[in-house]
Amino acid sequence: MAEPAILHIDMDAFYASVEVLDDPDLAGKPVIVGGRPNTRGVVSAASYEAREFGVRSAMPLVRAARLCPRGVYLPVRMDRYVEISESIFDIFREYTPLVQGLSLDEAFLDVRGSTRLFGEGPEIGAEIRRRIAEEIGLPCSVGVAPVKFVAKIASDFDKPNGFVVVKEGEVGKFLDPLPIERLWGVGEVTAQRLRHFGITTVGQIRESGATFLDENLGEAGRHLHRLSNGRDEREVVPDWRRKSVGHETTFYEDIDDRETLLGVLLDLTDEVARRARKGDHRGRVVTIKIRYAPFETHTSQTRLDNATNTFDEIWTAARELFERNVRVPPRKVRLLGVSISALDASRSRQLGLFDGERHERAGRVEAAMDEILDRMGKGIIRRAAAPRHRKSSGLNRESGPGPDSGGDGTDFG
Repeated sequence: MAEPAILHIDMDAFYASVEVLDDPDLAGKPVIVGGRPNTRGVVSAASYEAREFGVRSAMPLVRAARLCPRGVYLPVRMDRYVEISESIFDIFREYTPLVQGLSLDEAFLDVRGSTRLFGEGPEIGAEIRRRIAEEIGLPCSVGVAPVKFVAKIASDFDKPNGFVVVKEGEVGKFLDPLPIERLWGVGEVTAQRLRHFGITTVGQIRESGATFLDENLGEAGRHLHRLSNGRDEREVVPDWRRKSVGHETTFYEDIDDRETLLGVLLDLTDEVARRARKGDHRGRVVTIKIRYAPFETHTSQTRLDNATNTFDEIWTAARELFERNVRVPPRKVRLLGVSISALDASRSRQLGLFDGERHERAGRVEAAMDEILDRMGKGIIRRAAAPRHRKSSGLNRESGPGPDSGGDGTDFG
């Protein structure tokens, strides 16, 4: 029987670990990345020392400050995290071209075609983990399994700095005692339904049978039955061409205040525009993503006349989508995100008679801001909202939530 050859590699408390790497005096201290305490932002990452106080990613900074008043609160330095991430992914690609990044700090690797050169999957996983520690100076956790979802669960099983191998014949033994929430697709609503039938572990899902699950949960039940038996047909698919640039955050506590949400949307948009400019991406479609409590997700989008990467144009579209579509209050929001897509690499744009000078001036201003931030860090400049939303304009750029579902988001490792 061949050794498992699907790897999931997840950096441990990535943003916080990078801060400790750059400032060793922070070692052993509760490091909280996201911005100044008692502001409206959220925690992007918390070191394991901070987690002992109850601080978690996506928690409001106000709550984090109450739980850990003596923590070291630092601004998000996204460019530095991207730089380190690129070095990590360079190591991944030395072993296989089949690297599917999920975010800056985690990826799936399919090393089935690499075993003749580098050894079996567990050997490759161990070597990559060692190299990241020695060459970059950061800890990571590695899961090795026959399929993707088992590898991902394995990488999270013994954090931090964990290494878990699940062989083909051991998948059932590994999965059976785990709580049902460990399976992809089991949110609070599905978990409640399963618990109603006395099902609390993955093994009980498997034992309940496909027919029972189909009758009571439909396609979701069939999906869970496949996972409980260790079946996951999805391949590791590298995506060499970026399709969108996005940024989203899941809140630790559900939010029903529109001005607070607009402030977070402002920071998200600012980060999307900045990363788009850095990658020379321009998008024609602006999308906002809202997840209401508990797990009801909606997206709305609008198409622009021209592809853009300027904050003002993206923010105008995102704010209008928010005002038109977000039902808060009375609804509460768990997740908020913004992205641009339909990317256009062309530098040309069709401009109206008076648009050219204005657009060129906006581009010069944002380029100057990017240069200042690159040199001095994100805490140096604040982005003010439009006058009608002046209440949310005090949000500091440094407190923007972490990266997006496409790959650059809040650090949950």
